Amino acid sequence: MSAPADLSKLRIDRSTAPAPVRRAVGRNLAIFTVAAVIVAVTAIVLRTRSVPEAQVATASVSTGAGGGGAAGGATSVTANGYVVARTKASVSAKTAGRLAFLGVSEGSYVHRGEVIARLDNADYEASVSQAQANVAAADANVIEATADRDQTARDAQRISEIRARNASLMSPQDLETATSRAAAAVARYNAAVARKRSAEAALRLAQASNENTVIRAPFTGTVLRKDAEVGEVVAPSVGGGLTRGAVVTMADLSTLEVEVDVNEAYIGRIASGRPARITLDAYPDTSFRGEVRQVVPTADRQRATVQVKVSILDHDTRILPEMGAKVDFLEPEQPRATGGAPAHASIRIPSAALRSDGGASFVWLVREGRLTKRPVTVGPVSGGFLEVRSGLSGGEQLLVGGVEVPKEGMRVKTQ
Repeated sequence: MSAPADLSKLRIDRSTAPAPVRRAVGRNLAIFTVAAVIVAVTAIVLRTRSVPEAQVATASVSTGAGGGGAAGGATSVTANGYVVARTKASVSAKTAGRLAFLGVSEGSYVHRGEVIARLDNADYEASVSQAQANVAAADANVIEATADRDQTARDAQRISEIRARNASLMSPQDLETATSRAAAAVARYNAAVARKRSAEAALRLAQASNENTVIRAPFTGTVLRKDAEVGEVVAPSVGGGLTRGAVVTMADLSTLEVEVDVNEAYIGRIASGRPARITLDAYPDTSFRGEVRQVVPTADRQRATVQVKVSILDHDTRILPEMGAKVDFLEPEQPRATGGAPAHASIRIPSAALRSDGGASFVWLVREGRLTKRPVTVGPVSGGFLEVRSGLSGGEQLLVGGVEVPKEGMRVKTQ
């Protein structure tokens, strides 16, 4: 029988945790760390979203002396409009017919009198040939009538001379008959000449009708649009159905100008010859020199505006008809007042910055990230801008969008 085992040396090592316990502790610690990060990020996002992002604009100061360089003084009035060509036409045929040839496309440069298109003109050419034949026949009749007239005139002259020498050789009846024949020959000659003139007039009419089937450029310019294609029926005026009116639309791009509608309250500041600055919507970072060509002598009763036409002095291939444009009418250079102060200054703000409540006008100023309400007095809108008559000194940042319900002291972020 064997001796019993000695259990006095058995011990439990409690200095090291079991492996499953270590893994559980590490997993819990990682989960807690991730949750803490998520909570922190969420708090930051919520705090950021709680501050709305405001769109702001600056109240600009325009002075009447200097600031405009070679183009003139500062901006006095701003208006929006479109680029148009002063010389523009929808070219159509002078007669109805089927388009047989079209020699241009969009962008084609044509000179005055150059053939743009032709209509099917077989019937007109036949009419010209017939008229030419009638002229030839009339010309032959004139030659025959001329010979007959000359012959009868000589016969009458000879009989008259014979009777003058010896009255017994020729009776009075013979002389009268010869004289009558000569007069009739003259009448036939005159009739033949008249028929020839009529035939020539008919020939010119046939040639003109045939020429009307040829469509020529009325002036030197560029084709903007094709309004018909080969095979379509065209006519001087649209008759409905498949009938086309114009064949092409063309314009002289050297006569481009901008037409804008100016609020009638500011029309007194604009006169022919005044400088202007033109900015196209397509190229907002580029401006072009302009000059007021005409102030149309009538107002639009419905919109209370007056149309002004501004010539573009800086010709550029990027400027195209029907482009949207903004025109800043510049004040002419004026001498500075005593001490170098500007002779005239005005403050302009975007119309989107103006708010109203109960008939009172005000704007929201953005100062150090907070909104402040400021009452103002402004003039009428012109080109999306307002002239501030009181309430601002210029340079203030104004709220123009991004905040649906602004409140006094509200914190905002500027965009």
